[in-house]
Amino acid sequence: MAITTRSPETSRKARTLLKGVCMAGLVATASATASLPAMAGPNDATQAPKVESKSEKTYTEQEVVAAAGDFFGGVSEGLAKAVHRVFAQYGQPNAFIKGEEASGAFIIGLRYGQGDLVMKQGGRSKVYWQGPSAGWDFGGDAVKVFTLVYDLPNTDAIYQRFPGVEGSAYLVGGVGVNYQQRGDIILAPMRSGIGIRLGASVGYLNYSREREWLPF
Repeated sequence: MAITTRSPETSRKARTLLKGVCMAGLVATASATASLPAMAGPNDATQAPKVESKSEKTYTEQEVVAAAGDFFGGVSEGLAKAVHRVFAQYGQPNAFIKGEEASGAFIIGLRYGQGDLVMKQGGRSKVYWQGPSAGWDFGGDAVKVFTLVYDLPNTDAIYQRFPGVEGSAYLVGGVGVNYQQRGDIILAPMRSGIGIRLGASVGYLNYSREREWLPF
């Protein structure tokens, strides 16, 4: 078999051609790498926006039990059950009112109170409430009231009249609960104190910025 021998000139041209092909490949690879989009790092500004969780807008059941227990002077089994029952029906509130009230009734009753409205996402406001109650509702009370507030858009929205929800009152372990509603806003006052009343009355409560002695 014949053996072909390359001349030195042919070998030099081959090496030159091979070097040119390698250089072209390196340039093409560098250009392709430069055109690729940059990978987003952990601190890159293109990260997905933070999603606000529900617990940042509303109070959890544990938070309410702790706050109400501190207000009433201790977490009783009745208080925990009352809170759980409200949560089971309406879920997590976005505000609460803690205050005191005095009332009494014999067929026609009056109720006066005052307290502080606190919203989960910030915002506090002084609030007063007053109103009549009607029905066979005997007794009198001077009690502490911890009210769960649902779907309150801002502190100003509390200042209006809230009718009682008929048939909503119940008593759990010495804690009386009833519901009031105006539009989408729902209030769930929880009362505990001497002579707490729980009758067939519905009535309404008018929440105001200042004390109003006429409840009608």
